[in-house]
Order: sequence, then C-alpha cells, then structure tokens
Amino acid sequence: FPSLSGNDNSEALPESIPSAPGTLPHFMEEPDDAYIIKSNPIVLRCKAMPAMQIFFKCNGEWVHQNEHVSEESMDETTGLKVREVFINVTRQQVEDFHGPEDYWCQCVAWSHLGTSKSRKASVRIAYLRKNFEQDPQGKEVPIEGMIVLHCRPPEGVPAAEVEWLKNEEPIDSNLDENIDTRADHNLIIRQARLSDSGNYTCMAANIVAKRRSMSATVVVYVNGGWSSWTEWSNCNARCGRGWQKRSRTCTNPAPLNGGAFCEGMSVQKITCTSLCPVDGNWEVWSEWSVCSPECEHLRVRECIAPPPRNGGKYCEGLSQESENCTEGLCIQDKKPLHEIKSQNIETASDIALYSGLGAAVIAVAVLVVGVTLYRRSQSEYGVDVIDSSALTGGFQTFNFKTVRQGNSLLLNPSMQPDLTVSRTYSGPICLQDPMDKELMTESSLFNPLSDIKVKVQSSFMVSLGVTERAEYHAKAHSGTFPHGNNRAFGTIQARNKATYIQNLSSISTRSELKTTAIFGHLGGRLVVPNTGVSLLIPHGAIPEESSWEIYLAVTQKESSVQPEGTDVLLGPEVTCGPSDLSVSTPFALTIPHCAEVNSEHWNIHLKKRTQQGKWEEVMSVEEETTSCYCLLDPYACHILLNSFGTYALIGEPISDCAVRQLKVAVFGCLSCNSLDYNLRVYCMDNTPCAFQEVVSDERLQGGQLLEEPKLLHFQGNTFSLQISVLDIPPFLWRIKPFTACQEVPFSRVWCSSQKPLHCAFSLERYTPATTQLSCKICVRQVKGHEQILQIQTSILENERETITFFAHDDSNFPAQMGPKAFKIPYSIRQRICATFDTPNAKGKDWQMLAQKNSINRNLSYFATQSSPSAVILDLWEARHQHDGDLDSLACALEEIGRTHCKISDITETEIEEPDFNYSRQNGL
Repeated sequence: FPSLSGNDNSEALPESIPSAPGTLPHFMEEPDDAYIIKSNPIVLRCKAMPAMQIFFKCNGEWVHQNEHVSEESMDETTGLKVREVFINVTRQQVEDFHGPEDYWCQCVAWSHLGTSKSRKASVRIAYLRKNFEQDPQGKEVPIEGMIVLHCRPPEGVPAAEVEWLKNEEPIDSNLDENIDTRADHNLIIRQARLSDSGNYTCMAANIVAKRRSMSATVVVYVNGGWSSWTEWSNCNARCGRGWQKRSRTCTNPAPLNGGAFCEGMSVQKITCTSLCPVDGNWEVWSEWSVCSPECEHLRVRECIAPPPRNGGKYCEGLSQESENCTEGLCIQDKKPLHEIKSQNIETASDIALYSGLGAAVIAVAVLVVGVTLYRRSQSEYGVDVIDSSALTGGFQTFNFKTVRQGNSLLLNPSMQPDLTVSRTYSGPICLQDPMDKELMTESSLFNPLSDIKVKVQSSFMVSLGVTERAEYHAKAHSGTFPHGNNRAFGTIQARNKATYIQNLSSISTRSELKTTAIFGHLGGRLVVPNTGVSLLIPHGAIPEESSWEIYLAVTQKESSVQPEGTDVLLGPEVTCGPSDLSVSTPFALTIPHCAEVNSEHWNIHLKKRTQQGKWEEVMSVEEETTSCYCLLDPYACHILLNSFGTYALIGEPISDCAVRQLKVAVFGCLSCNSLDYNLRVYCMDNTPCAFQEVVSDERLQGGQLLEEPKLLHFQGNTFSLQISVLDIPPFLWRIKPFTACQEVPFSRVWCSSQKPLHCAFSLERYTPATTQLSCKICVRQVKGHEQILQIQTSILENERETITFFAHDDSNFPAQMGPKAFKIPYSIRQRICATFDTPNAKGKDWQMLAQKNSINRNLSYFATQSSPSAVILDLWEARHQHDGDLDSLACALEEIGRTHCKISDITETEIEEPDFNYSRQNGL
C-alpha cells in the first residue's frame, strides 16, 4: 500500500489492488453529517467488511494515518475481517477550509477484490444568530376573524425549529384544529375566539441555542350590538298629555376588550295622550209606572248622563225604585194593607223618627244658607278669621278674596299675570273703626298691578312683583355667600338666637358678571365668582406655543331665551368665548340649574344662541349623541363641548310632578318712618347666581338677611303660591291692613324667566322702645310643599348680631392657569390614561373607569375621543372643583385594580397650596 506518512498526503492510492478472489468491502456504517458546537471537535466513523484497510479522505485529500484510530474484529457469522476507523475534525480545520462547498469527508475501504467508497459526510460549524428576521406583531381582531402571526427565526446552522407559546405555555396545534403552526413558521388561528386573546411568543431553537421573539399581544374584541327594543311603556299621564318610552341595551353582545359601543339611541320617547276617565252620572228618573196588582209602582233611571268612559266610575245608587201606590188602602192576599203593615209597626216608627230628624237638619241648613246670603248682600267680600294672635289685641284678622276672572292657570308667558286672581289679603282690622270699612271696599287695593308698589292709607305698601334691579359686577367678591352645587349654606354657630345671618358687606354691585384670562397649552379653569358657573380648559386643548384670551360671562339682564309653552329656563344664560375659536379636546362648561332631576318628570334640553340671535337646540340631556355630552348632577349640569358660544338649559315638564326648586329668603330694613319695618320675602331659582343678584339688590336698599334661606319644591301642578306673616306680637307690633297674606298665581311663579319674585310686608311698632321682632313667615304652594322661616332679630343695626357663614371661596381665584387649576397631578393623570386607554382582555378599560365615576350613559361619546380616559377625568375635575375628592377616585381605581399609583397619598399642600394659604389668612 502507498505510504500515508509524513506530508505525502497528496499521493493517490490505487483504485484497486490485485488479490485473491473474494468480495468487495461492504460498509456497515458510513460517516454522518456533523456539526461542530462551539470549540468541540466531532468524531467521524466508518465500518466495513471485509476490509483490509480503511482511510478517510477530506476535501479530496487523504487524512494522515496517524490521525486514524482503527479497530479490527472478526464477524462470527461469515468469518470475514471487520475494520472500524475513527477520525476527529476540529473547528479550526473547518474554518481554515475555503472551498466552493462545505467541508466534507469520505472513507475508502480495501479488500482483496478491490475498493469501496462511502458517502460524503459534510462537517459544518453550528450557530444561531440572536435577532429574529421578523418578530410577530400584536393585533386587534374581531371575534371570529382570522389571526395570522408571522415569525421568521434567526439565521442558523442547522436551521432553527420554531415553537409558539401563548402566555408562556406551548401551543399544540394537534390538540386544536382551529390553530395551524405548520405554514412557514407562521401561527394561523382560523376563527378568533375570546379565549385566543393573550401574549404570543415565537421560540426558535437548534443544537446550539434557543431564541425568544418579542411578545405580540392579541386582543379579540367584540363590537357591541343592540338588544331588541322593549315594549312601549304605558303613558305616564292618567289623563291628558304625557310620554311613553322604550329602551334597548348594548348587550347583544356587550362591547368587550375595546370593541365599539353601539351607535344610536338607547332610549326613545314619544308623546302620548290618555283619554281622561269620565265618571258616569244618572239620568232623571222616569215617570212612575201604573199601579201593579201588588199595590206598587216603579220608576227607573239609567247611568247614561253621561255613561262611564275610559275607566270612569259607574254611578252609585239604585237604578230602580218602588213604593206603595195606594197609601195603604190596597188589599193584598184578601187583607187590608194596613193589617199587613201592622206586623212591622216598630220598624215604621223608627223610620218616622229618622224622617223627623232629617227634616230638622234640612230646616237648619236652609236657615244657615239664608243668613249667609243676607250677610253677603251687605258686603262685597266674604270674611273669616284666620289669625288667633290678633284676638288678644282687640283685632280680628280676615281673608278678603276677589272674584276669579277667567282661567288663571293657563301658562302663557307672553301675558302679564293677573294678580287679582285668588289673591288673599289678611290683617288685623279694628271693627269699630269706620275707616277700616272704607279700606275693605278700596277697589284700588286689588288692581292687578305687577312690579309696582301700591300705597293705601299713607305708608301702607303692597308689592307683588319685582322692582327694577341695578346690575352689578362680580369680579372681586370675597365669597361670603353660597354658590356652586351646594344646597345647604354650611353649618353656623352663633351666640343668642341670631343664627344664619348673612354678611352682605362684601357683595360687589357692579354691572357685569364676567371673568377673563389668558390660557396656554397647559389649560386652566375660569370661574364666575359665587355663581356656580365655571369653565375647564383641559391640558392640551390649546395648541403649543399658543395663548388665547378666553372669557366667561353670565347674563344679568333678563335672558333672551323665550321658552315655549310650559318650558322653563332652569339656569343662567352663560357665554364663553371667543366664539370663533375651536379646541382640539372638549372643554367642560358647568351651569347651575334649579330642577329636581327626574327623567320621568323633566325633559331637559341644551340650547345655543346663533349669530342671528335665535336659539337652536344642541341636544337633549337624555339623548345619545357623539357631538357633545351632558352630565346632570342634582344642582348643576356639566357639559363637554368643542365650540364656544352662548348656552342655556331649558326644562320641558312632562308631568304635573315636575319640581322647580325655589330658594326662599327674607330680608328686612327700617323704612323712612322710624316706626315702620319692612319685610321682603324672595322666591328665586335655587341657583347661586340668582341668590347673588337678590343679595346685591338688597344691599343697595339696606336690607339684611334675617334667616337662613330655605328650599321650596314648587310643583308644576298649576296651584298658586301663598306667602303669610304669622304670630306677630300683638301688643308690640301690628301689620298694615290686608297684607298678612299674599297669593301669587301659578303662572307668575312658574314662568318668571329668572326674575326673582318678591312680596313686601310692612309692620308698625306701637312705640319706638320696641327693638326686637319675632314672627313666622310661611311660604306654601296650595296642595304642595310648605316652608316656615322663624324670624327673630333686632331692628337696630348696631344691636343686630351679624354672623358670616362661608361657602366655597372661589372669588379670589376667578382664573387659574396650569397645573394648579387641576386636582389630579398631571403625572398621575398620564399614568391613569395610559393604563385605561389600552384595551385589556379582562375588560378593565376606560368603560369601567366611567362606570366607577357614575358615568353610565352615552358612552359612545367617549369612544370617539382620542383618549377616552382623559375626557372622563376632565369631567371628574369639573364635578369636583370644590371638594377635590381624590380619595373617592383612588378607591375607584383600587376597585378596578389596574393602577399602582396611590392618589390618596398625594398631600393637599402639593395640590391646592395657594387656595389653602388664602383660606388660613382669612380664618377659614
């Protein structure tokens, strides 16, 4: 055999060697392809029979014989010689080879008959790169849609095998026919199910290493679908005009994982008219029938005058009547009738007794009617005693009611109210004084004059209207009277009994309620002090590097809104501007209102004034729309808008139970005559701006608030309002004649168009030594709510103890710019938005944030916003501008379990330090 020693590796071996007859070598084991991992050499082996020699040839060159390890054995079956050879191939050898193909090795075996060659085995260096050529990308897929996640593993030798993980668990496509992972390493889900939402990862591995791709989040969402409409409800009015409604819910299916909310309205309302029930009434009795053999005759009547209709009651009583027709002379059963009746003589006696008593009662009634008619013929007015406190002073108090003319209950705001209708005047009258009799017939006292003062007998003042008021400006109020959404005026502690007295010294009397400030990209808040009107400009609503001068104003003169029919203006007319500006994020406008919120009794609309001065409807509060949003709280309406302008809230009562909340306040002052003292009772809308207007007007007249204002629930049931002065000390004070009670028609109160209604009462002291006044003011709606104000005060200003009670102080900060205008720090706000704007498989997104903040209606509006969570937080800021209740927000977030920021740990100093410093300086 040729020598393979030294460097003579290039010498070719003979292809065959002459030998004795036999067989060619047969390879029992040929070298396999191999991969070098890191720096570890690989072993190639070759085994042949019969074989005298075996050598390896790599890349066309013989391997040195010293590098071979040979083993020789004998096959027990055939007795032929078996030879096995091993060689090592190192990483360096492979790296040093630069050929057109991979590094390869082949073994050649010799026998007596000749040579045989094995297959070529390639040797390659194994590796796997770190970066995937294509990572899977997250997707949002509708339910039952197809999901395709692409994955191209890193380059490697040998090629990497791909495995998919879902939420760190391997996916076995053999167990789920809906999933296919065989197509070019891609993951295909044919029909997406809710359970397919999760984080998917592509795993690539070969003999060297494993690699993980970036995780891809797959969200399978469900778009909301409307359920079927419910049946129309019954008409809510038993008689007359009312409404019906039907509803549907976005639950077929409910939106899930960020799916679109249903478009359209969830509630539909239509007007309806119920036929009023008509009770039946008897027609007149028929003529008596002829006398029957039984000595009786009959008469009948029918319930047809009118017959009962629409569920009305049937007539009460008998439809048939019978009696004896012979006065006892008729004979029945061969016996005289009086013999038959003698058996029931005791019963007949009782009947006679009762008949006599009835006749006596009728006679007395006739006598009373006659006396009454006689007395009325002597006087124009009916008289009855209504005040027992006057009896001890030798006076009696009387009611004088004028005759009704026409229908006072028609709601026509264009007509002046007839104040003579059902108006009651009462007062102490000395019956012995002929002058008082002249007063009783003074026709000018009852003339229907509104908005004027009527003088009767020198200083006698009667006022049933509203006098002209001076306009005022509210730019620098000290905040000593209520405003905002508070129904109560705070807790007051006072010495003696002079509690709840309002300090009016700080009320400004200028002619305009307007606040102006310059805002930038950071946003801010505008407040018209002590009116409950505010404007919130969110962060980012104004473009960067821009500054806008924005104003907010409340109309003090009579509003230009002219409600139609029974509609009512529920709050002030508010203007924000300039009107030609538009913001990229909705701003929040807060307008107070005086309605008792109930969708079954009110239909509340938002209206906007056009450039032509006309008013057009923007939306109904209950309407589902994406143009704007209204959130109705008990005492204010928070509106999300994108355009500035002039807005007003209009209420349409849809039942007699609709309640307009009125604030009742009593003011007093001495008149020019030192013995007279004037009481003025105001009934105004329960809004801070209406109360501020009255306070400013009273300050000009020198009036003092005598008692804490109270709330009166005035129903739209067409019944009038009565205001009375009761329990006046009889020997110290007396009230001017006819003024102890005044009555105001329903239409005058209901359609007041924001002009506060007030009634004036004039009291007179018997002596200048009397300096204390105590009495009661009763304000009541006929067949409705009643409030009594207890007055106990000193009429001398230097003796009157004035107690100031405070509301929220916003007068010193009418404009706040930047972070200090917001209760939620900006960094916390960003984290909340980032958390809840992202769809989540468990449904914990912005819709749950809205639900936890009591925002359950018209969610489609928020779905159209770029950041629904940000708009929800803006609405929260508008609703909590005074309390800043961060604890409740933190609790809501904790319940959802989606945030780690603890808002409740934020100190008040960090959030509202300027306001609290001011409060401490003023003793709050």
